[in-house]
Amino acid sequence: MNKTLEIIKIHKSTILYLIFGVSSTVINMIIYYICYDIMRINNVVSTLLAWIAAVIFAFITNKQLVFGSESWDFKTLKDEVIKFTGCRIATGLLDIIFMYGAVDLLRMNALIMKFISNIIVVILNYIASKLIIFTNKKENITNEKN
Repeated sequence: MNKTLEIIKIHKSTILYLIFGVSSTVINMIIYYICYDIMRINNVVSTLLAWIAAVIFAFITNKQLVFGSESWDFKTLKDEVIKFTGCRIATGLLDIIFMYGAVDLLRMNALIMKFISNIIVVILNYIASKLIIFTNKKENITNEKN
């Protein structure tokens, strides 16, 4: 049992990211489905609206629960929001391009393509969050001294 808890502790941020990444994906797909299939909003606009909802949810959960960024001072928050939004815009554009190509040009199933696109986006977003956005400055300073 101690070995299992040790593994969970070591991979805590990855496990939490997967949980909230899945939650963010679910939010993204539900909003997309409502906009595209029910409200009949254009594919690209539906993808954009779904992306905005997912990004807001992801920022809050990633900041507080996944990567433990506790500072809410203006400078830290501003830096995190700018980096987070910039990275999410890049993966959001990738999502839109993928969806446009797969659904509008190749006429593939929209929900299946949305699911595949979200898997790619979640992986890229985790890498960006871990390495660029929510860096643990205390840990980095400690590692530099050793």
